Amino acid sequence: MLTIDPDAGFRALFERRRLNAVLGWLFVAALCLIGGAAVLEGRVLWAAFTLALVVLAVLPAVAFRRVDAMVPWEVLALASVPALGRILVAGQTVGDVTLTGRVTTYVAVAAAALIIAVEIDVFTPVRMNRAFAVLFVVIATVATAGVWAEARWLSDIFLGTQLLLDGRPEHAVEEALMWDFVAATIAGVIAGVVFEFYFRRYDTSDRYPAGAVPTEGT
Repeated sequence: MLTIDPDAGFRALFERRRLNAVLGWLFVAALCLIGGAAVLEGRVLWAAFTLALVVLAVLPAVAFRRVDAMVPWEVLALASVPALGRILVAGQTVGDVTLTGRVTTYVAVAAAALIIAVEIDVFTPVRMNRAFAVLFVVIATVATAGVWAEARWLSDIFLGTQLLLDGRPEHAVEEALMWDFVAATIAGVIAGVVFEFYFRRYDTSDRYPAGAVPTEGT
């Protein structure tokens, strides 16, 4: 005779939460290592950006004082892969072409905006409709890109780096900066679509502990 274990559903639910938390913290550790590598290579700004990703990732766990209050691990994977790629790619040469890591940079920027959007949608009472969700991620990505551009400019002025002001004519720097914003916008649109069609439509509510996700009317 077939019997149904009433605790099986709870065990499966717990396993999904635990798996999400374990994978999430592993990617947080990976981001910490990437930030450490950036420091050793003298890339202070990129180390600071990676640290910001870590802070965003652990914010729910700190706020709710629960290690399993973690965004979907896939979000952190999206942030970790381009962050690692930025360390490995930037400065490398293929033939006579020096790779800048621009693509990986703005994928990581978009991932940061995606983390913010997921945390607002999951861990706060705010709920975004489809169009606004995509728009929010795009705007957040471009805004983050703007802060990143300002950080590089200030670093060049006060720290003597050559991240933007590298000897090129002013119009060349401005054109490159505009292309950076175009890249950030494209990355933001892709991240917004990912947010809407995966993290919003794929049910991830079973990954979060009770009390960490606001219910209607709270």
